[in-house]
Amino acid sequence: MKVLLKTVCIIGLAHSLIACASSSDSYYSSNKSVDASSSQLVTDTNGMSLYTFDKDTANTSNCNGNCAALWPPLLVQDGEQKPASYTRIERNDGSLQWALNGQPLYTWIRDTKPGDTTGDGVKGVWHLAKKP
Repeated sequence: MKVLLKTVCIIGLAHSLIACASSSDSYYSSNKSVDASSSQLVTDTNGMSLYTFDKDTANTSNCNGNCAALWPPLLVQDGEQKPASYTRIERNDGSLQWALNGQPLYTWIRDTKPGDTTGDGVKGVWHLAKKP
């Protein structure tokens, strides 16, 4: 009887964890469909989509800590150059981040391959960066 009770508890726990995982996925996903081949989309040197954050202000990133863990900032690499529409901004940790027309740029941890655009529309505040 104890074995049966333990088995039922384990199955119930497993179902609860699956339900939690499913609900959090929808919280961090977008149901927007975007043409990833669009020549207007901005990507990093690896072809990964770049995003902007509505809560940022001109030349200031407001995505730090846990936010930056999910939305890694596009950091300036030593000696890296970009066109004039890109600027370098200083983050609160002192690192330098690229911004396009004053908007800080980020990648999205759930994009796993070039052309993925799963971050567009997340929480209504993340958007694909587009060429000026």
